[in-house]
Amino acid sequence: MININFSFTYTEIYFIFVNLVTFIIYGFDKIQALTNNKNISRVSEVKLLLLAVFGGSLGALISMLLFRHKIKKLSFVIKFILIIIVQILGYYFIVL
Repeated sequence: MININFSFTYTEIYFIFVNLVTFIIYGFDKIQALTNNKNISRVSEVKLLLLAVFGGSLGALISMLLFRHKIKKLSFVIKFILIIIVQILGYYFIVL
């Protein structure tokens, strides 16, 4: 019998949760964007970018590519890439 024991740290649980929520919210915003109703409220770009800043970069990237959401808007993509660069540099200087 194979016994596999998974144990996650609080940090890993946080990143899994944030990325899952980010993925869902990007998908929700894409659905809202496809609806041609003017009365529907959309998720602001600031909130979408803040989700990436607080650790949801991977979920945001996957949803952007999967749903083809916000990839044509150059200003959003540039801000998103800058967030990724800052996170990589932060990881490099803190961990290494």
